[in-house]
Amino acid sequence: MPHLSWQPTLEKAYSTLESEYRTFLEEDKSYFPSKEEYFNAFKTLPKGKVKYILFGQDPYPRVESAKGYAFIDAKVESIFSSTGLSKEVNRATSLRNFVKMALYARGDLSKEDLSQDAISRVDKTGLINSIDALRVNFEKNGVLLLNTALIFTDKKSSTKHVKAWRPFIESLLSSMEEQKPKLILFGTHAKELKKKLPLESFETIEIEHPYNHTFILNEKALNLFKPMKLLEK
Repeated sequence: MPHLSWQPTLEKAYSTLESEYRTFLEEDKSYFPSKEEYFNAFKTLPKGKVKYILFGQDPYPRVESAKGYAFIDAKVESIFSSTGLSKEVNRATSLRNFVKMALYARGDLSKEDLSQDAISRVDKTGLINSIDALRVNFEKNGVLLLNTALIFTDKKSSTKHVKAWRPFIESLLSSMEEQKPKLILFGTHAKELKKKLPLESFETIEIEHPYNHTFILNEKALNLFKPMKLLEK
């Protein structure tokens, strides 16, 4: 169950979904995260503590990775290895670039050397090493990790799901106008929110998706995430 502070908001937002789509969510078994998991972000961060909403695109296109949090790949067991970043992180391009950005922001890496070898030499004594610890650190900073579509079926249906969830997102944001969390918009789908929804009440922070290598040295990303100390225990 979502945290009690979210329940009236989510009930109202869920009711804005088209009835046919609600039936699909309630009866279909083919999508993921499952109906028990796609509201996970609302279970662990109370509404009153939200300072930012990080809007990603779709859930990860893998059942073992998509667990209801934008950007948190549940398949990743360890962030680091003896040779630098773990194999799981290296295979997840967006996460790899995000961790490199966070290490660079801390001063652990230089822009001249962002290599595995350089990462292997970083003193990790005071750093987290699990993906769930990263999720917890986001939430300690008041960051709600939310995708523009809360479920995934297949890539060709992504746009359909983003459109179907749009009334839900609009209702959710409407309920938070007084709270005024800042909206972090990663990538194309998230930026579309500015075109499709009335966001005049919110400050938006638009950054290219971490899938792009340029994200690592993006000043906007560095200024936003450096104070959060996301990699620190």
